[in-house]
Amino acid sequence: MKISVCIPVYNFDIRNLVDALRKEIQTHQIEAEIILIDDASDNRFNEIYQEASAYTDQFIFLEKNIGRSKIRNLFLKHAKGEYLLFLDCDAKIDSSDFLENYLKEIEQDRVVEVIYGNFKIDSAYSKTLRNRYSVEREIFSGDRTSDFSVFKTVNFIIKRDAFIKFPFNENLANYGYEDYVFAKKMELNKVRFSGINNPVIHVDDTSNEVFLAKTETAMNSLFQLSQDVENENYIKDIKVLRMARKIKNLGFSKLFILFYEGLVKKIILKNLLSENPNVKYLDVYKLDLLLKKKR
Repeated sequence: MKISVCIPVYNFDIRNLVDALRKEIQTHQIEAEIILIDDASDNRFNEIYQEASAYTDQFIFLEKNIGRSKIRNLFLKHAKGEYLLFLDCDAKIDSSDFLENYLKEIEQDRVVEVIYGNFKIDSAYSKTLRNRYSVEREIFSGDRTSDFSVFKTVNFIIKRDAFIKFPFNENLANYGYEDYVFAKKMELNKVRFSGINNPVIHVDDTSNEVFLAKTETAMNSLFQLSQDVENENYIKDIKVLRMARKIKNLGFSKLFILFYEGLVKKIILKNLLSENPNVKYLDVYKLDLLLKKKR
C-alpha cells in the first residue's frame, strides 16, 4: 500500500471530498486507501457519514472528542500505507491529478519525508478575516519551497517512519500552534521537506466573530506552550511571542494593555468584525491577549 489518505472529520459534509479522491484512485489505479476518523461529531451528521462510509476503506467513529493532535496520531494505528496523506475535512480537491502529483514528487525525490501541498481559499469567503489571514500570512507563492515555516496541516503527505518518530504533541488538544510545533520539531531534526504547489481549496466559512474566539484559544495554547521550558526551541521564533516577551522585559506590559483597552480596543474590534478587516489589527489583538496571560 503506497498511500493512506487520512482525514480527521468533525461536523462537516465530506462526501464530495471522498468522492473526488475515490474517482482519482479508480481512474489512475492508484495504490491507496481512504481512512476517516470522526471526532465525535453531532448526530445530525450521522446519515451523511453513513453514506460516505460506503466509499471509504475505513470510517472510524469515536465516542468522545480527543482533539486535533491526538486524532491525527491515531491514524498510525489504522493506516497501512508507506506514506500518510493528511487532509482537513473542509478541503476540496482542485485537480483530477491531485494524488498523482504527490506520487510524482515522491518518485523524483526518494529521500523526501514530508511534502506540503499548499492550499487556496474558497472565493465565496475571500473577504472574511480568517481567509484574509490565510492569503496574507499562510499561502506560499511560486511552484515550490524548501521553507518549513509555510507548513500547515490542511494538506500534507508524510513518510510513515518519519511520522512514527515525530508525532503531534497530544498535549495540544485545542486550536492553535499544533501544526507549527509539529513542523518545527521536524525541521530541527533535519527531516527532509519539500513544499509544492499541489493545493486543495480550503472551504472555511468561519465568521469573523468565531475566528476571534478561535484566536483567543490559540493564544491560550501558545501561553501554555511557553510555560514548559522543553517547548522553547519550538516556539521561540513565533513573532507574537517574541514581541510579548520584549514588551514584558522592557516593563511596558501594563502600559500597552492600558493603551489598548482604553484607546484602541473598540476601533480594532470594529474593524476586525467588519466586512473589510485589517490583518495587522489582528496582530495587535493577539498581542494584547498574550500580554494579559503573561502578567
